[in-house]
Amino acid sequence: MDFVPGLTLCRRLHDEVLAPLLARRLPGFRYAAGLLDGGSELLGLDTPRSTDHDWGPRAQLFVADAADVAPVRAVLDTELPGEFLGWPTRFAGGPDVRLGVVRADGDRHGVSVDELGGWLRGRLGCDPRAGMGVADWLCAPTQRLAELTGGAVFHDGLDGELTAARARLAWYPDDVWRYVLASGWQRIGQAEHLAGRCAEVGDELGSRVVTGGLARDLMRLGLLLHRRWPPYAKWLGTVFAALPAADPVLDALAAALGPGDWPERQAGLVRALETVARWTNETGLAAPVDPTVRPFHDRPFLVMDAHRFVAALRAAVEDPALRARPPIGAIDQYVDNVDVLTHPERVRRVAAAVLPA
Repeated sequence: MDFVPGLTLCRRLHDEVLAPLLARRLPGFRYAAGLLDGGSELLGLDTPRSTDHDWGPRAQLFVADAADVAPVRAVLDTELPGEFLGWPTRFAGGPDVRLGVVRADGDRHGVSVDELGGWLRGRLGCDPRAGMGVADWLCAPTQRLAELTGGAVFHDGLDGELTAARARLAWYPDDVWRYVLASGWQRIGQAEHLAGRCAEVGDELGSRVVTGGLARDLMRLGLLLHRRWPPYAKWLGTVFAALPAADPVLDALAAALGPGDWPERQAGLVRALETVARWTNETGLAAPVDPTVRPFHDRPFLVMDAHRFVAALRAAVEDPALRARPPIGAIDQYVDNVDVLTHPERVRRVAAAVLPA
């Protein structure tokens, strides 16, 4: 079978199969449809390699009333064709099709049906149509936000509510943005001097490990500065490289992570740090800070002294309660565990323990 990008395949499934089927069997029925639940295709990054699991002709249908879920599922279970454009519509494995492999003899199709509010709460722990408070934003992993604002809406017959929910999640309010950026610089400030210290005592591997962590933090921070939700590790480099301004940082980090010795590694880090520092000033979110490196105390390591950016961004936060929070940040700035970040109830328990009201 010829590869078709997943979003194209799934949109055609809706337009050519699902919409006519629902119009015929449930005339006048109001629903929304799209693909927002995860997968490389939501970012337009799927390839033929993606087709070996969690990929195929599928869609999500959303209804306004939970009582409408069962009738729609019944129609799909009995009348959805087993194949579309040569691709099986059935998945094998688990009750959750995201765990399955698409196959002709699968026992479950890839079209889900959910009440919209319940589905949103299941993804985020809240319904963004009712508004997003500070705690809601800080409990939302950026990968999840990338999924919900990426993908595509194929049809929105619920008075535009699905579209409105996505619009609310488009980006942080400015105060939350400042706080999250401050927390990103805080992480950098805590580690930027360590790569040099490791190298000084002959621990080249340790120095490279620290440099790799700084590179990850700088890439995530760079995406946030350009109003892009950082994706999870698999696509972080690809999405960062797509930024129009990324080339100087890509070149710098390639040098920092390359085979060279500590002076070459430090030179790359310096260029990356100074570029991201200039990006921070260019947002206009806080008073500008000198974006040049300086020695770390009396030691021969050059650092940004990133805490200067932390202080400037926090000082610009207008909400006094948010300004007073320690710069720990949003959930995926201090939690890096898939089995936490993909479960909103766990995320909220962790966040409540770290920063109780």
